[in-house]
Parts: sequence; structure tokens; C-alpha cells
Amino acid sequence: MQKSAFIIAGTSSGTGKTTVTLALMATLRKRGLNIQPFKAGPDYIDPSHHSAVCGRDSYNLDTWMMGAEAVRRTFFRHMLQGDVGIAEGVMGLYDGRGGQNSEGSTAHLAKVLGIPVILVVDAAGMAGSAAALLQGFENFDSDVRIAGVIFNRVGSERHFAMLKEAVGNSCQARVLGYVLKNQEVSIPERHLGLVMAGEDAADYGSLTGLLEGTVDVDALLDCSHIDVQEVPEEIAAQSTESVTIAVAHDEAFCFYYRENLDILERCGARLAFFSPLEDETLPEGTAGIYLGGGYPELHAERLAANSLMRDSIRSASEGGMPVYAECGGLMYLGQCLTDLEGYNFDMTGLFPWSSKMLPKRRSLGYREVMAVSDSPFMKTGETARGHEFHYSEIESAESVERCYVSRGSDGRGKKEGYIYKNSLASYVHIHFASNPRFAQRFVAACRDGTGLLSPISMKEFKGEGY
Repeated sequence: MQKSAFIIAGTSSGTGKTTVTLALMATLRKRGLNIQPFKAGPDYIDPSHHSAVCGRDSYNLDTWMMGAEAVRRTFFRHMLQGDVGIAEGVMGLYDGRGGQNSEGSTAHLAKVLGIPVILVVDAAGMAGSAAALLQGFENFDSDVRIAGVIFNRVGSERHFAMLKEAVGNSCQARVLGYVLKNQEVSIPERHLGLVMAGEDAADYGSLTGLLEGTVDVDALLDCSHIDVQEVPEEIAAQSTESVTIAVAHDEAFCFYYRENLDILERCGARLAFFSPLEDETLPEGTAGIYLGGGYPELHAERLAANSLMRDSIRSASEGGMPVYAECGGLMYLGQCLTDLEGYNFDMTGLFPWSSKMLPKRRSLGYREVMAVSDSPFMKTGETARGHEFHYSEIESAESVERCYVSRGSDGRGKKEGYIYKNSLASYVHIHFASNPRFAQRFVAACRDGTGLLSPISMKEFKGEGY
């Protein structure tokens, strides 16, 4: 079936692609269309704003973490439910895993999906130079179809006329319109980027008027038709009986790839969301726990005050219940958390380390992990891919067993994946599409109740990704 889909890309970070993306989502939804949002790359925060505007979950699409086939499956599966697919790019159009490695870039994603690019150009302080810039982007990779261009931070209608004249005489992309300077949507920021949707008063109300009269939305839809294919379900549950996995979800723990949760469900998990900030006990019937990333440092006092939940999680793990924790979850499973002011707050105490917040970023980048020992989640020699981004470090972790090696784009590795009984804690946010056996083993360990796992048939896995 034919629908419309496109990627909003920038010439670099900071061109205003998030503003344009949210404005287009709001404008098209106001027309009564079902907008399916996506986000290129490993970002958690932009998708939360997409979901707030579109009223449906936004899915990450990352060709390096997930693999090309998994990206296609995620995209087309959810495009079946939407009228228009809008993906927000990452960084600049051609910025990927490395200087010459295009995987993970917006351009590579556009080629994998076969959908057009709408390029956002920051036009402040330029006129004719915009044509040279756009020509370079068009000619850099002829397999990337830049169907249209939207100029951001335009000074006046006269300024836009100059830009349109310059580009129209020398470039192939269709000039779709512009956004005037000083019409940005106001979204507060913090150390990991924008705040999550729902935390603060993002100025969503101005979105629908932002492009009114200045961007030809009909022309944009006209140049972005695609054929949507049906995709078969590729993961079968190992049992007809579901098993409950408690997922921490509140202001402190809010970083999850939506596809990870879907994969767990397709593996037979029933997800029960709970709040380590508010709830005193785990959900009824909990057989496993998933602690995602987020901002435990901003809510450390409340997490420490909820001793009943901290005790519940520690006791569950000590009893052999599978627990998977990423980044913020790793911090929560330690002895204490030290904030930037030097105050210490008790955490669950499952692992011996203390986590300490730093004024500067400690780590950022793609990671591939390889198991060096068996665990309830991975077997020796298996790999999975993910991303790491944090301003904290842990101390006194030397005595803890580590089950995998984590490597960055520079090829250097370090022992990671801290394991205790059936609990795994790591700074790496793994995307389960990179190794679906990770999710299946997690669910199987929860169902088994002892961490002893059943064999997994490789016939359940087809092609790249999952």
C-alpha cells in the first residue's frame, strides 16, 4: 500500500531539525492523519517528545545497533498502522559511526528504508552560499535522495526569496519553505540533552502555527510517497504461558528503546510497570526485573527514602530472580550514589560499588559487547550492540565478576557486564534487536525461576538483526 514517509535531516547538529520535525508532526496530526514517529540513532529523549505530539510510540531506527534488516522490519511493521511516517535524523545527514563508516547515519538509514530526505538548512547569515552547501550534500552520495529543503532561522520573506532563487537555479531538491528566526519551540535542557516529554512545560502549543503559511506541506507529502510492505512476526514465544517482568518506569528510570519492550513481549513477557520512587513493592507475580537508564541522580533522595522498594529488589535478586539493569539502573543497584554536591544517598546495595556524578561527560559512543562467560542473558562468544552515555563513574567494582568485553569504535575493549547470581548490570544500553537471544534468554530465565535456561532453537532467528 502507498503512504508517505520521509526523514528530517540536518546539515549538522543544531540546525533545528527537532523543531521542524515536531512542527510537521503537529501540523499533519491536526489534519487528522495518524503520524508514526521514528528517531534515527540511539536517542531516548527526542522520541518522548515525538510520542507526546503524535499520541503514539516513537521507535528508534539505528542501522549499526540493529542491523539493516531489523531496521526495515521495525519501520514497516509500524508504518502499517500510520498514514505518514516521520523520522527525525541524527547529527548531520552523513554523520555515522566513524569518519568513513556511514552505519548509524541518517543517510544510511534513508538508503536502507528507501525513503526521501528533507534537509533542514540553518540559513542564518547566508543567501547564495546555501546553494553551494545544498549542492555538496546532493552530490556527496547520489544514492541518497534529498527530495526537499526547509530553511530555518530565515530573517524575512525577502531573505527566503534570495535563498529560493539561489537553490532553484542550481540544485535538484524542491524548496518546501522556511521557518522564521526566533520561532523556535521552547524545550528545556539538562546534562543529557533536552528534558523528557512531560517533565517540564515544552511549548507544544505553538507547533501547529510554526509552519503555517511558510512551508508547503502538501508538496512535502507529494514528494515522499513510498510502498509499505507487510512484515511477518519473526519471534515466537517459547511458551504459551506469559511471565511477568517488572519494568521500572518513572522520572528516575525512563530510558528504554520501545522496540526492546516489544521484543520482550513477543518473547512471552507480560510487562508490569512500576515506580522505584513511589511504589513500595514489586508488581504481583513479578518473575524478573528490568531497570533502564534515566536520571537517578536527580531523584536520589527519593530513591533512598523508599527503603521498602530497595529492599524488595535486593531480596528478589538475592533469591535468584533475573534482574537486568542499564546505566541508571546500574547506579541504583550499587551501595550509594554521590551527587555533584557531594551528598551520599543509599541505593539497593546489591553490588558493592558506589556511583559518583561528574561535572563533565564520562563516556559517549556506540558499543559492541562480547560475552566472555555464560550468564542468563548471553552465552560465551555471543555479541550484542548498544550505546553508552553517562556523566557518572562507579568505584569499588574491581571484585565483581564481569561477563563481557565492551568495545567502542576505536576497537579498544574493557571488561564490563557486572554479574551477580542472575543479575546483570552494565553502563551499555543494549538494543535487543542486535541479539534477540538476549531477550529470549532473559524471559526464559524468568519463566524457569532458577536461572537455568532451556535450549533456544536457532530456527527462530531469520536474517540479520531479529
